[in-house]
Amino acid sequence: MIREELRDRVTWLTFDRPERLNAFTADDYVSLRERVERIAGDDGVRAVVLTGHGRAFSAGADRSLVDGTASERERELAAIEFPALLGALEACSKPILAAVNGLAVGFGATVLLYCDLVLMAESARLRLPFTSLGIVPEAGSSALLPARARGSDAVWAMLSSEWIDAPGALAMGFAWRVVPDDDLGDATQQAAAAIAAHDPAAVAATKRLLTAGRAEIARAAIEREYAAMQALTGKLSPPA
Repeated sequence: MIREELRDRVTWLTFDRPERLNAFTADDYVSLRERVERIAGDDGVRAVVLTGHGRAFSAGADRSLVDGTASERERELAAIEFPALLGALEACSKPILAAVNGLAVGFGATVLLYCDLVLMAESARLRLPFTSLGIVPEAGSSALLPARARGSDAVWAMLSSEWIDAPGALAMGFAWRVVPDDDLGDATQQAAAAIAAHDPAAVAATKRLLTAGRAEIARAAIEREYAAMQALTGKLSPPA
């Protein structure tokens, strides 16, 4: 599902299953993790952009992982690979930008908390649907979102499960910049290229300083989220 393209030292990873709103299967978690790990060690790449093809950035986990119709192998793989993917994103020394082109739901929204800069198209929308699904937040988002966004806005987004439009995401601090739909690609590439023009060692060191402690915050939140999920449902539900 993931297309990869190098544009002037910036690697674009495009989620490309538009007929399924770019939802992630367990194999997609593997694919994204492997690409991020490889790119992290590639001296020819200085920044990464995540984006989607079609009307969604990503609808989160594939419905089969949510409704229980996935095979046992898929469920077991997802349980292993989802936290491994989060670890790879967190450990990546290259700046990660997101170009949110459309709907971003569940993991499609929480993955943005592992991106260093989030640009959104004017028509894009986010949703953290966990309470509406009868579950709790995942991917450490219960701590990462309040750390990034204005506190009361983060609480409302999590408790209400309501949609957040692009201006709202910008106002609360979830997004860095909102641009016209047709300008999203160029604006994101320009931002990534501006970073890529600088000394990569200095950029990597600065990113480490800016994100110091985030991994520990995320891991502790994930442990709490798993415990809450088990207490609520009696099992570890797959990511949404």
